[in-house]
Amino acid sequence: MRLVEGTAHVDDLDDFLGALTAVGDDTGCTVQAFDARYVVDRAHLERALALADRAFERGANVARDRGVEVILYAAGRRQIDRALTMGVSEGEGPVVVLVAAEDGGDGAAAAEAAAADAVADLLDPGPTLGAFDEALVCDYFDVRERELAATAGTLADVVHERVALLDVRK
Repeated sequence: MRLVEGTAHVDDLDDFLGALTAVGDDTGCTVQAFDARYVVDRAHLERALALADRAFERGANVARDRGVEVILYAAGRRQIDRALTMGVSEGEGPVVVLVAAEDGGDGAAAAEAAAADAVADLLDPGPTLGAFDEALVCDYFDVRERELAATAGTLADVVHERVALLDVRK
């Protein structure tokens, strides 16, 4: 898995998503874009990918598309419409794009590198991961101050728990 960070300038959402889909089709990779303001760290997306892959292996996936299943886990919910809030939207904003080869074969690393390079061409490069919007994340993941005060962990830890608990709640 690779993550590509940067700022997206999306004039037409369908065109942008189409370009990402084309990259995925050309390289054999899942390419899923996220609004970086909702992503707490790399581990957030690593865990979402691992759980999505496990759901497909077990036949427990909700979505037919691996990228959509990943965003469902990253969002910690099974409602696709609500989960897609974490995706990109029209306008200018920080994004992080997950690129993951469909299979772990010999060409996986090369496929991911090619996909990451193609995605990078669609963005203005720059760090976006870790610069999440705390208020937005708390609202989206329904994290209240009482919950944060009651845990020794961080907001990122609470979000990781939401991602992991999705399997229990479904």
